[in-house]
Amino acid sequence: MKTILRFFTILMVFVMMGYGSYAQDEQVSKLKIHKIIKQNGAAFVGTIVSEDAREILLNTEEVGMIYIPKHEIDEIIEIHEGEKFVTGGLFSTRYFLTTNGFSINKGDNYVQWNLFGPDFQFGVADNFTVGVMTSWAGMPIIGTTKYSTQISEKIFGGVGFLGGTGSWAFPKYGMALPFGFLSIGDRVNNVNLTAGYGFIFTETRRVYTLHSQPDHEGATNSFSHQDKVETQGRPMFSLAGMFRLNDKFSFVFDSFFMLAGKDMERQQIRSDQDPNNFKSTYRIVTEIVKSNPIVVLAPGLRFQATETSSFQFGFTGVHFEGEFVPVPIPLIQWFKRI
Repeated sequence: MKTILRFFTILMVFVMMGYGSYAQDEQVSKLKIHKIIKQNGAAFVGTIVSEDAREILLNTEEVGMIYIPKHEIDEIIEIHEGEKFVTGGLFSTRYFLTTNGFSINKGDNYVQWNLFGPDFQFGVADNFTVGVMTSWAGMPIIGTTKYSTQISEKIFGGVGFLGGTGSWAFPKYGMALPFGFLSIGDRVNNVNLTAGYGFIFTETRRVYTLHSQPDHEGATNSFSHQDKVETQGRPMFSLAGMFRLNDKFSFVFDSFFMLAGKDMERQQIRSDQDPNNFKSTYRIVTEIVKSNPIVVLAPGLRFQATETSSFQFGFTGVHFEGEFVPVPIPLIQWFKRI
């Protein structure tokens, strides 16, 4: 009997030591940063506040306190000191029109469904994203790249590039837009400044030349023409921001400023007929096409429906050719993890 009592006493000591060790480890783990990945692909980074058999309470920077049921968890990863990790949601990297200095994780992908067409983005590295956007008609087709990095605790920056073609509708047309950006704040409250220089390629201009010899129709002179390919470039800027209103809604503001470029010359041939001999004389008429600035303002709201999707809606005011478009253009966007 004494042997049995000694055995149970020793067993209880080991159990209590094990529990005490587990409790200590649990307390320490709560102070460490963990990344919790759910089965639907959503990921949250923060410190574990409490844990029971059913759920974990995680304190995150981007959404605050959040309960995560254990049956929805796919993996829990401890973030070690000095290890790089990306907090915040996928969609915190985008406004209505532009992007910012925040990055997404490698392997994280999403699509932004717009009224005019889709925009696919793929995280090929923790700091590098590639994508493609188009309209429902398949024109234009634009490829995107973006590299972003953290400069300090609240300052993020990077560079990007957009390049595209008119596709099947305008195969001779193309565009390119290298740009840089600087963001101040965090993923839920921030402002962003973007600057770049946009180019439009293969804009043709017909140039005429007059000749003194008459043409075959009896005109006193003749003309010939040559189509020249032009590249038109303009500086572009953007000021954008995002501010969280509550756990579900954020105010989003975006803008786009295209400065005036170089005025373009357009030539036309006009003919003057002599009433006496009915012979024509050709002359060149040159028209100056002004390059006016373009301003786009886009305020709205974002609704975080779930961890893997959000909706965004607002209105766009456009200032073009010296005046505002009288009717605001609605913006409706749906972000979805893929």
